[in-house]
Amino acid sequence: MNTEASPVPKPAALPAPCAAPAAALAAGAAVAAVAASRPHVLVVDDDAGGRRLTRATLTKAGFAVSEAGDGRAALDAMRAGMPDLVLLDVSMPVMDGFTACAELRHLPGGERVPVVMMTGLDDTASIERAFEAGATDFITKPINWAVLPHRVRYMMRASAAIDELQQNQRRLSNAQRIGEMGDWEWDLRDNRISSSEQAWRIFGHAGGQRATGPEDFFADVHAEDAPRLNNAFANAAAQGEGFAVDHRMLLADGRVRHVHQQVEVAERGAEGQALRLAGVVHDITRRKDAEEQIRRLAYYDPLTGLPNRLLFVEQLERALAQAARHGRRLAIMFVDLDNFKRVNDTLGHRAGDELLCKASSRLAAALRSHDSVARNGSEPAEAADAAVQHIARLGGDEFIVMLTDVQMPENVAGVAQRLVRTLAEPIVVQGTEVFVGGSVGVASYPEDGTDIDTLLMNADTAMYRAKAAGRGGFQLYDRSMNARALDRLHMETRLRRALERNEFVLHYQPRVDVVSGRIVGAEALIRWQDPERGLLPPAEFIPLVEDAGLVIPIGEWAIQTVCRQSAAWVAAGLNPVPIAVNLASTHLRERGLPARVAQALAEQGVPASCLEIEVTESILLADPELSVSIAQELAAMGVTLSIDDFGTGYSSMSYLKKLPIAALKIDRSFVRDLETDPDDAAIVSAIVALAHSLKLKVVAEGVETPAQLAFLQSVRCDEYQGFLTSRAVSVPEFERLLLRRAQIESLFSSHGALDPIPVM
Repeated sequence: MNTEASPVPKPAALPAPCAAPAAALAAGAAVAAVAASRPHVLVVDDDAGGRRLTRATLTKAGFAVSEAGDGRAALDAMRAGMPDLVLLDVSMPVMDGFTACAELRHLPGGERVPVVMMTGLDDTASIERAFEAGATDFITKPINWAVLPHRVRYMMRASAAIDELQQNQRRLSNAQRIGEMGDWEWDLRDNRISSSEQAWRIFGHAGGQRATGPEDFFADVHAEDAPRLNNAFANAAAQGEGFAVDHRMLLADGRVRHVHQQVEVAERGAEGQALRLAGVVHDITRRKDAEEQIRRLAYYDPLTGLPNRLLFVEQLERALAQAARHGRRLAIMFVDLDNFKRVNDTLGHRAGDELLCKASSRLAAALRSHDSVARNGSEPAEAADAAVQHIARLGGDEFIVMLTDVQMPENVAGVAQRLVRTLAEPIVVQGTEVFVGGSVGVASYPEDGTDIDTLLMNADTAMYRAKAAGRGGFQLYDRSMNARALDRLHMETRLRRALERNEFVLHYQPRVDVVSGRIVGAEALIRWQDPERGLLPPAEFIPLVEDAGLVIPIGEWAIQTVCRQSAAWVAAGLNPVPIAVNLASTHLRERGLPARVAQALAEQGVPASCLEIEVTESILLADPELSVSIAQELAAMGVTLSIDDFGTGYSSMSYLKKLPIAALKIDRSFVRDLETDPDDAAIVSAIVALAHSLKLKVVAEGVETPAQLAFLQSVRCDEYQGFLTSRAVSVPEFERLLLRRAQIESLFSSHGALDPIPVM
């Protein structure tokens, strides 16, 4: 055997340990430079003459060739730089070709290099041993020199094609894993399904099996969805047409997975029937969960879990249509807790929330399933088994009940009496037994109204009559009820005079940047300086303002006052911040609103950026197209719009994204228990994520503790307002805040902290 030195020799022993890697890198760089221009072949043969002939033949054919005289030298050369193909002799000294091939496969990148064994042995055992060692192919000696370049070139092309195929398979697998998608094929001729790894996992299977029968492959399809899916497959097979379907999977651990399948016919028979189906499956569970969460935010009260006003109105609309069509009667009941405010003020907001939850459960339990059609309209009455379908929470301590198929007025009175009795029983709140009681007002269709608004108004009137009669009882609506109307008229007169006499004042609560602690804005909150009762908070007169129809004139007064105050601050040398004014949802449907806002800004000579307008989600309850149009006019002139109390009312994503709003304000009911209630924390996190995905700012209301602020910082809420920094304060006090703003910001900067500096 010839042991002539190789042109790519094994590195010599070096005195310093760091020299060997340097030599190897240099050798690798040389090999890489050659291989960069021409395909690189490593010829490993102990016969120097054979190597020279092989080199000459391949070099002439355009290959870059390096040589090694034995298996060990070849491995050293490949550690320095991996060739594109190895021609490896079988019988060599030091290390034979079989061993060298096996060792090569363990080198980094060596598993992809094609290895062609050169042997003079033509026995089957040697050939089998070559393939067991990892050889790609073999040629026998004497070598046909004319054919050799073509053989080498073919092997390189085949290797490149295999590498590309494997790379594409890896990319596809990664894409499917990241996108939670998979694919499968169903050969209807042998009734076998083969699938990708991700499809196998999505359909609830474990292990490495990839081919099985359809009964096993689709075994975890939810039993309620299986007939629909089977029918779709049967139609596709018979008619040769694809389909798309959403369905559920019931996994072995009890979890429900939602999937979307897109199925196409990959091969058809002579008569058009399907012979092979190809499907793509997408795990849409997270999307479904997000949609359900948004739906619950839009249609359900987050505190009690009951339907909110929006859902109730939709149910009532359907019920009225059915009642009119079939000549039936129905009844609406307004339920108001009599002593909720006293309990809430005495024991705190957390106790008030607990009371609302327990009272709602009591009311729902007192209703029988046939008392309500607060269902989806398609299920039979006996299928209604969820108590939350019988009652809705309007807000605060007000609930509403709907009864259908009322046979006699006495039946309605019996239900109302049952509700009053259940609320009269004591309720334990935070270990304290309280008596809350309730008043119920009833209006019936068609006697007391034939439309939603009239029925709700008359039920509300009857409820106030029940309260006026001493509380803890119920009243059926009667046309003679005028005591409340007279009271409203008297209060409306006083409120109108208050507006004329300039008895309303605005207090300002600062809005603070969560990160920097800077005051970046404020909210204007109305107070009534009543000559008889002193300074009244909005809770004591705003409901009456709404009832009296003074919402729009008082809202316009607030806009004018804010513009005038901003101008005064500028004239005084202060640097005012944008001030937000709360407008009722009806105000954003006033076509003249943009013109009046522009007039107020122009009269005071202040820019539109000084004014922000806040509205609740209820703007989308009626005529959303008009609200969007008016909002766009306001935004076009530079006035910023925000959604106030987000999450407590109606949130139509289709209209919400059309509104030119800049921020969502998280209602204080979600912020209050952030430290102790994981559900509130999850809701706040979801609202922040939703808002940021829509490129909106998020403002949290009612922040009272450093822990609440820390949580808002952790979820990257943008701004907050609340008692932690300041209550709503009068104009002189807010002016002092503006004067101190530079000092406060300086303190924030020097201390590197976000602890706000309270002013009250």
